[in-house]
Amino acid sequence: MYRTISLIFLFVVLSAATLQAQKRIFNETAQQKEKRMAWWVHDRFGMFIHWGLYALPARHEWVKRWERLNDTQYQPYFELFNPDMFDAKAWAKAAKAAGMKYAVLTTKHHEGFCLFDSKYTDYKATNTPAKRDLVKEFVEAFRAEGIKVGFYYSLLDWRHPDFTIDVLHPQQPANEADTAYARLNKGRDMEKYRQYMRNQVTELLTRYGKIDIMWLDFSYPGNKGHGKDHTDWGSVELLKLIRKLQPGIIVDNRLDLGAYEDGEDFLTPEQVKVEELDQFRGKTWETCQTFSGSWGYFRDEDTWKTHKQLLALLIGAVSKGGNLILNVGPTARGVFDARASKALDSVSHWMKYNNKSVYGCTYPPTGFETPANTMVSYNPQTKRLYVHLFEYPGNTLTLPGYKGKIKYAHFLHDNSEIRFKTAESNSNDLVLSLPNKKPGFEVPVIELVLQ
Repeated sequence: MYRTISLIFLFVVLSAATLQAQKRIFNETAQQKEKRMAWWVHDRFGMFIHWGLYALPARHEWVKRWERLNDTQYQPYFELFNPDMFDAKAWAKAAKAAGMKYAVLTTKHHEGFCLFDSKYTDYKATNTPAKRDLVKEFVEAFRAEGIKVGFYYSLLDWRHPDFTIDVLHPQQPANEADTAYARLNKGRDMEKYRQYMRNQVTELLTRYGKIDIMWLDFSYPGNKGHGKDHTDWGSVELLKLIRKLQPGIIVDNRLDLGAYEDGEDFLTPEQVKVEELDQFRGKTWETCQTFSGSWGYFRDEDTWKTHKQLLALLIGAVSKGGNLILNVGPTARGVFDARASKALDSVSHWMKYNNKSVYGCTYPPTGFETPANTMVSYNPQTKRLYVHLFEYPGNTLTLPGYKGKIKYAHFLHDNSEIRFKTAESNSNDLVLSLPNKKPGFEVPVIELVLQ
């Protein structure tokens, strides 16, 4: 992934969402899809893990593209990849403690390096000093903790000899004339690369048991003919293969199949602000976000989000009817660095006491206004409303238009009662009586039991 082209992703998302669906690929009914997606819609919160050779330079996962490195210049990272402290069980325990219900690992990122033991390439973890199938360890550890597992697989591959050089390739020509691209791509064959992808996807979806999510990344149509779209990937055939091998799997929307009604299971707005998520209400979506500005480990990057900002992403996603997948970029030694661990720990503490406002929740029903400086989520099964206090209001909180709708109120973290009465200034409003002292959470949560 790449922050500066997130707008491209968002454009693709919106374009796909607004296209009039004319065709279908499968015969799945709406009810069958709802059943297939039910666990994912309920669980709301997952962990993304971006890990590969780029952890060694520690200068962003797109370092090969940014610095226009060729294969020879990039080779030392392959030869020295040795995550001696990697412990998939520790990763899984950290994800579980944070309340994350599913996890998606980069089995292959744009650099082309595979964390699994693919028989179709030598560019894999088992040929490095690691000498291990790291995907296998990930699957076993996370599954043991009851966390559903997903695979990220890059459609791009900057090392494969048949992947044609394009506008995002590290070896993109300085002179972008068509003749320059033609010269560089002489002898390259995208059909051979498409077969390579199909072969590797088959390995991933047949070796490790049930796989819950396939996260394919990404399409970039146009670009004066030097981008890549569904025709380059053979997207329809690829999606059919995925669903054949894993019928219950959930697949993202980055195959450029917006022209098909069933070409995607969920939208993927990336690194967008919480307020931008309103446009996806009523759709099925997951916002992918990072702790900082990079997906892979970036030693010197320091725009890390605060605890409050992370909670705003999680609560904001749920309160607008979507999921959050939050990324960790492990170091080259295979551990979460101190900043990531601190961020996860802060989320863990909040989720331990407040996760009822996340799991199974969505946006509030019509007629329940969101008070100022709060976010509100709603569980339609339990008929509970959750008011998240991003600014503690002092000793009272007014709920506009809530009269006759609330049976009981309490703080979620300890179930301590909150009394309420009708507002004197407006007989349709309720006023909650809060303690002067803010509870010991960055964002306290009030649970409202509806009539």
